[in-house]
Amino acid sequence: MAGPTFFEIGHRAMSAQLTRMNTAASNLANAGSVAGSEEEAYRPMRTVFEQELDRASGLSSVRVGGVVREDVAPIRRHDPGHPLADENGDVWEAPVDENSEMVEMLEASRQYRNMVEAMSTAKQLMLETMRMK
Repeated sequence: MAGPTFFEIGHRAMSAQLTRMNTAASNLANAGSVAGSEEEAYRPMRTVFEQELDRASGLSSVRVGGVVREDVAPIRRHDPGHPLADENGDVWEAPVDENSEMVEMLEASRQYRNMVEAMSTAKQLMLETMRMK
């Protein structure tokens, strides 16, 4: 059985980066959201990558091992006039660092774009090779 092709490996990498971008976008969308209790408060998520080794070819690729919630406490804010405030007048805000999430999205986007360019170059080289025959 043949190992994965360059394009299959590229597809896996692009899919992983897309998951990473979507996770950061979800975190950004929930930045500043509040809940009535600590348990209900949104917590940021992170994409976990895992290495996938094809033993037959020796090629390594990436896959998404999962998306996990960070173990970070929500921010308690005293706001007795808020409709979600608990009996102490507190609300719990999502502990999302918007700057970090933007950096995460930019980095994932850059990695995705790099794979698109690499795959495009490989395609052009293959077409050039076919024309030479």
